[in-house]
Amino acid sequence: MGNSALIVIDMINTYDHPDAELLVPSVRAALPQLTSLIDRARAEGVPVIYANDNFGQWRSHHGEIIETTLAGKNAELVEPLLPDDDSLFVVKARHSIFYETPLSYLLSQLAADRVVLCGQVTEQCVLYSALDAHIRHLRVTVPRDAVAHIHGDLAEAALRMMERNMGATVLAADDVSF
Repeated sequence: MGNSALIVIDMINTYDHPDAELLVPSVRAALPQLTSLIDRARAEGVPVIYANDNFGQWRSHHGEIIETTLAGKNAELVEPLLPDDDSLFVVKARHSIFYETPLSYLLSQLAADRVVLCGQVTEQCVLYSALDAHIRHLRVTVPRDAVAHIHGDLAEAALRMMERNMGATVLAADDVSF
């Protein structure tokens, strides 16, 4: 079966960007499934890796990113998902969690051959990350109710592309087994 890692994409977020008003309702809807998935992964000893944008703050580290988001207007969307002391954190600057990050190396050190991708944005960072995981020969699972979108129609198309073109398993968060 192999080893899994849960990757939480861009959920440590200030929601201070042009598409935030469209994104926030989807984040609110996905939040219960996201927190449940993170809690289950932690309880089962599955590595939880946060792959998060640095918002162009090149001198920042994960502690500063968290502080900035908790000081923002939507801190209630961040607080339930905060990394714990065992969580791993990869700072990214582009859409894919793999682009110019140490994530591939980290996954190899964890002997992970499967990634469960959750977070935001389904039709952007989740989609591009799933493709990059697929080309690295990682098995990909995407819990459809634990990802948030800006545009619902594009998110549905992205999920279909992940399933069809990348062989991703797309299912409900409650049906994810680690």
